[in-house]
Amino acid sequence: MSRKSRRRISTPLSLAFLDVMFCGFGAVILIFLIMDHSSITAKNDANPSLAAEINLLEEEVLEGELGLVRVRNTLSDTSFEVVEAQGLARQVQDQIDTFLQELASMENSSIASVESIEKLRSDIKALEEELLRLQASAFEQEGNNVRQYIGDGNRQYLSGFFLGGQRILILVDSSTSMLDSTLINIIRTRNLSDERKRQAPKWRRVVKTIDWISTQLPVTSRYQIWSFSNSYTSAIPGSEARWLEVADRDQLNQAIINIGDTIPNNGTNMEQVFRGVANMNPPPDNIFLITDGLPTLDDRGDPNGLVTPNQRAELFENAVTELPRGIPVNVILMPLEGDPSASAVFWELAQVSKGSYLTPSKDWP
Repeated sequence: MSRKSRRRISTPLSLAFLDVMFCGFGAVILIFLIMDHSSITAKNDANPSLAAEINLLEEEVLEGELGLVRVRNTLSDTSFEVVEAQGLARQVQDQIDTFLQELASMENSSIASVESIEKLRSDIKALEEELLRLQASAFEQEGNNVRQYIGDGNRQYLSGFFLGGQRILILVDSSTSMLDSTLINIIRTRNLSDERKRQAPKWRRVVKTIDWISTQLPVTSRYQIWSFSNSYTSAIPGSEARWLEVADRDQLNQAIINIGDTIPNNGTNMEQVFRGVANMNPPPDNIFLITDGLPTLDDRGDPNGLVTPNQRAELFENAVTELPRGIPVNVILMPLEGDPSASAVFWELAQVSKGSYLTPSKDWP
């Protein structure tokens, strides 16, 4: 047999291997051909109720977006109505002032008839009623709060505070320590210009806190804002002995501006300001105390210039005795280095008076 003929002879082993390979390949092709390719589509149609629910949710989202647009348009219309009512109220007030001047001149004139004076008085009364109606309409459109405060994310951390009352007193510590939280930075900032002191981050937080509280005051209530250090004064100069109307928005805005212009200075005398609270007539029915530590002064002053922690605690105990009983004291304690006992002492004051106690986070309000 020649060499070429020997190469053509196939062994049984090689033939079986090829059969297995081809059979396996053929089986794969057969499985692919008979496989149900519609199974993927069937999965989507297997639960029609789920698909219907998804469609319903999509429709609700669309309706919600349309409703949001309507709410925004309504808010814009309401804001316009408020501005219009305020403008009409100012016009009516101007007319009342003019009529009052005419009435005064008529009463001083001997030739004016009784009928003219009575008619003018009737017109004034009608205008006053119209003014009250316009003011009530503006308040109704804006809600219960006379001012608004918008912060990051519109967060409201003070939900535990009692923000109501008919006579609300805000006491603001404006001593030197309100410039910063650390002693070294307090000393540094104290030697800077007045404008730098006003812009100190800690003091700006205090002003924002007062601004936030002012937005929560009921429209029908009255208020007073005192800043105190070695003495106390009202945010509206000369009004320490009387209550101010929350409904007077311009005056309330001016009070916040005046607090922002205050320069933190001197030590802290709580005994004097608490005695001033006791002398208010009528007394407050809700107090907000914004401070950062225990007092350093009393009415006798501090000739040595140094006060130990025990002396500060004693000054506080003496000051608290001046506070009238039964008035909730809501304490907002700002951070301060070197006064570890302040937190416990002010917490106790809030608990005993049935008020609230808060140490705000750095990003509030």
